[in-house]
Amino acid sequence: MLDVEGLELAQEEREKIQHPNTGAVILFARNYENPEQISALIQQIRKARQGDILIAVDQEGGRVQRFQQGFTRLPAARHYQQCPELIESAGWLMAAELLAVGVDFSFAPVLDVDCGISAIIGDRAFSEDCQQAAEMASQFVQGMHRAGMAATGKHFPGHGAIAQDSHLTLPVDERDLQTITQQDLVPFKRLIEEGLEAIMPAHVVYPAVDDNPAGFSAVWLQQILRQQLDFGGVIFSDDLSMEGAVIAGNFTERAQAALQAGCDMVLVCNQPEAAGEVLDNLPINENPLRQSRLEKMTGRPQFNRQELMETDAWKKISQQITELTDAG
Repeated sequence: MLDVEGLELAQEEREKIQHPNTGAVILFARNYENPEQISALIQQIRKARQGDILIAVDQEGGRVQRFQQGFTRLPAARHYQQCPELIESAGWLMAAELLAVGVDFSFAPVLDVDCGISAIIGDRAFSEDCQQAAEMASQFVQGMHRAGMAATGKHFPGHGAIAQDSHLTLPVDERDLQTITQQDLVPFKRLIEEGLEAIMPAHVVYPAVDDNPAGFSAVWLQQILRQQLDFGGVIFSDDLSMEGAVIAGNFTERAQAALQAGCDMVLVCNQPEAAGEVLDNLPINENPLRQSRLEKMTGRPQFNRQELMETDAWKKISQQITELTDAG
């Protein structure tokens, strides 16, 4: 999964998108001007690919909402505690608005349990209580599914108990596996049992379990996630450009380490030369199991944008969510 620079595709980007190792494109705020423009950009990407390609974005709400003007402003996850009856509808709204412009999925929901010390997570988590976080996330995913969007839980096995930001450093969580299992893994277990389609691991080291960051750890991804938790969906690496990934070497080495540990797809963002390096240096492999997992991430839109905005459901829910966001 790679990104693009601007509001339209450059010729070099078209060539990268055509590469056999390209499976998806992630969009950022810099790619967005308005709903019509983003729809056109997505059409350009799909045309350049001339085949299947996934389009993703971070649109969880609060501090992390790449498309804003022309979309309903979503609150941070914690704010749904004020109006729990809106959670399922909020998941539907977020997903339906993205699907209507051609996006397949948002990297949501956050399944981290907030422990009150992680600024990078904080109010992005639904709750400080693991059972409440699991219940709220479950409702949000039900709404996404109703709209036709697959869900991605992040950041496995939990990023909420450390102060450091893995975008800037490699955080270390010293807690033991029993503590993590009894708290942080609760939302992941619940959502996996309910059919969660994808998970993104954290660039965090949990030395009581393994010396490698979770996203590069066969212990976490294969033994615990695949075998013990019986997860059969997609594992996306977090962005390999983050400082938390530097421990694994250069970009090709990072990608190889993530794939070898158990990731199905690796993200290389904001580093176009590195993305090209990874595309060219990784072997081109046909993997039917991986392909079947990734196919489930394809969006199933029920409306185009005009149709969606004419529905009574969208008008009502968009107003309710806007009021919740404004109340802050």
